[in-house]
Amino acid sequence: MKPTINIFWFRRDLRLDDNRGFFEALKSDLPILPVFIFDSDILDKLPKDDARVTFIYETLQNMRGSLQNDHQSDMAIYQGTPLGVFKALVKTYRINTVFTNHDYEPYSINRDKIIAGFLQEHHIAFKTFKDHVIFEKDDIVKSDGNPYLVYTPYMKTWKAQFTSNDIKGYNTSLHFDNLLAQEKQPTIKLSDIGFIKSRQSIAPYKLSASLIKAYEAKRNFPAIEATSRLGPHLRFGTVSIRNIVKKAMAEKQEVFLQELIWREFFMQILWHFPHTVNNCFKPKYDRIQWRNNEADFKAWCHGKTGYPLVDAGMRQLNETGFMHNRVRMLVGSFLCKHLLIDWRWGEAYFAEKLHDYELASNIGNWQWVAGCGVDAAPYFRIFNPTTQIQKFDNNLTYIKKWVPDVQELTYPQPIVEHKFARERCLNFYKEALN
Repeated sequence: MKPTINIFWFRRDLRLDDNRGFFEALKSDLPILPVFIFDSDILDKLPKDDARVTFIYETLQNMRGSLQNDHQSDMAIYQGTPLGVFKALVKTYRINTVFTNHDYEPYSINRDKIIAGFLQEHHIAFKTFKDHVIFEKDDIVKSDGNPYLVYTPYMKTWKAQFTSNDIKGYNTSLHFDNLLAQEKQPTIKLSDIGFIKSRQSIAPYKLSASLIKAYEAKRNFPAIEATSRLGPHLRFGTVSIRNIVKKAMAEKQEVFLQELIWREFFMQILWHFPHTVNNCFKPKYDRIQWRNNEADFKAWCHGKTGYPLVDAGMRQLNETGFMHNRVRMLVGSFLCKHLLIDWRWGEAYFAEKLHDYELASNIGNWQWVAGCGVDAAPYFRIFNPTTQIQKFDNNLTYIKKWVPDVQELTYPQPIVEHKFARERCLNFYKEALN
């Protein structure tokens, strides 16, 4: 006879503690089987040494170790399409309810509709919860019910609506006795899902009181290790957003908090306007006739544009999977406005390389630098790659670290002259927008 259970489906919430959906599942009246699915529809598009897959795999092994050693339970880890996996699960178990946390990306929304439909056919409930953000979807809207399209009023409303209840944690440990007691699940190796261990590693996040306090003063200087490296951990949910907001509030560091609010701003934009995955938020910007020179794009990708701060950022990205945020703005602006290459090319490259790649933020920020998104930089704001050095890396510390050949004869000449590129960009944009 098939055992009767509930399931908790881990996705981008890879932690056992302070996990809303997991907490709700554990409080239910049936034993909980934790499940994770390596989604082949996603994995098939990734490089086989992708550091994010290694990170997810190793995080899951740590979670399994805790479940096995401390709670005499386990996590079932599968590879395949989610629909295929749930078809197999209903043959093995009598499932009453599947619990999980909300996901807001178009692929995820469609995936969950498919799974909900399948489960409904089998008279299985599908319950999802808000866990990944403080405010989601249309939690924060204007008085007329429409979404905010400008960050500052969204941020002010976010702060006005925020209460201490919004950072109330969920103590899952109180209910771990409701985990399904079972024998150890078969071990899945990284190679079993078609991947190898990446030579890159995702750094632990840093969230000391001193870092948060100094964040505003130091965050714009790429040579200083003054950022939290929280991105991948928020992306994959190895840390609770409630815990991070709580620390920002405790240190009264508004700028740090506002960076977290930017993340939620872009998430609600993507949820309201899913077409922005492929199209400009401002439709007239889709009329721009991008040059899309492949040789120029290759030079940009490899950090060989002849502009040292641009090249330093791209080489840091290629080597480590990380790029300092100040430099991200410059390299994005340079691609779109100096080289007149479609922002979608840059977005796709970042999607492949960035450990903290987050669809909503990546699209939001690329459309920001291209001038075609919500609350975007005006199209005539064009960063000067040389004066940016004077402002943010005056001693060339960051540049010399990532572009050691900067003073060698082998270092390339600038791929395009700044003044010429600026005038050309303004003409291209004006022609498209008028």
